[in-house]
Amino acid sequence: MNPKRRSSLIWGASLGVAGLLYLKVWLPLTHIGIPCPFRELTGLYCPGCGATRAILSLLDLDVHQAYRYNPLIFILLPLFALYFIAHKKRLRIMSNGVMAVMLILTLAFGLLRNIPAYAWLAPAAGQF
Repeated sequence: MNPKRRSSLIWGASLGVAGLLYLKVWLPLTHIGIPCPFRELTGLYCPGCGATRAILSLLDLDVHQAYRYNPLIFILLPLFALYFIAHKKRLRIMSNGVMAVMLILTLAFGLLRNIPAYAWLAPAAGQF
C-alpha cells in the first residue's frame, strides 16, 4: 500500500472514531450539541435538521426513528453511492445528472418541510 493511501486511511479512520466519540460519548454525557445555524437565524428547518439525531438512531439500529428525524438521508445515501460509482467509472453525464437530482431533492425537501401541509417532514421532537 502506498504511503498516500495509508495516510488517507488513517485520517478517515481517525475522523470516524472522533465522530463516534462525539455521538456516543460527548452528546449523551453533556447534552451539548451543535445547533443548526440556519434554524437559529431563521426559525426554519434546513434540509439537514435532524440528521445528527437520525445518525444516532441508526447507530442504535432504530431505523423508524431515524426516518422520523430526517427522511432525506434515506434517499440521498443510495443516490450518493450511485454518484460515487459513476464518478469513479468516469461516467460524467450520469454523475452530473445524479448530482443535479440530489441538489434538487435537497432544495425541495428544505422548502417542503417548512410548509404546514408537509409538517410530517419536519424533524420529530428528539433527545438533543
